[in-house]
Amino acid sequence: MKQATIRNLHRDLGYFYIGLIISFAFSGILMNHREMWHPEKYTIETQSIEVKLPEESQINDEYAENLAKELGIKDKFRRQMVKKGNFKISFEKHDVEIDMETGKGEIVSFNKTPIISQTMKLHKNTSNWWIYYSDIFGISLIIIAITGALMIKVGNKTFNKRGWKLAAAGLIVPFLILLFV
Repeated sequence: MKQATIRNLHRDLGYFYIGLIISFAFSGILMNHREMWHPEKYTIETQSIEVKLPEESQINDEYAENLAKELGIKDKFRRQMVKKGNFKISFEKHDVEIDMETGKGEIVSFNKTPIISQTMKLHKNTSNWWIYYSDIFGISLIIIAITGALMIKVGNKTFNKRGWKLAAAGLIVPFLILLFV
């Protein structure tokens, strides 16, 4: 492939995907830390409640959904569990946590964080057209990486003289993470 063609392909793919690269990088950073804080949600209201709970053996998904109706929660049910003496129910826009002994608890209502929730949606989208577009994007990133490595043909900073060492060093961290984490 000619040097000019490699440069043009590298440049044009880089320009075309710059917005998607930044969006994916930004939402990827947020996704990496989603267990420490809920970047997709922010609290808008906390409401104290007190309910009479049955024995733990009688608590199941159906009970959780019925309790939600009694509490006025109408959004999508996700899961329920009893953990460390607390009954927890998770919904799309609400979390409920109730102490099993006292029946006292709270309902936390959430809204989506503007911009952040939309960019994080890119990582979670499973529609066919998005999957194919993301596959093309992934292939384009591979092409951008290869053409970037092949662009410099003269001097001591070429891929053959120095670049392959940096590329190998860059592969060590992900390789170690795959082995030990």
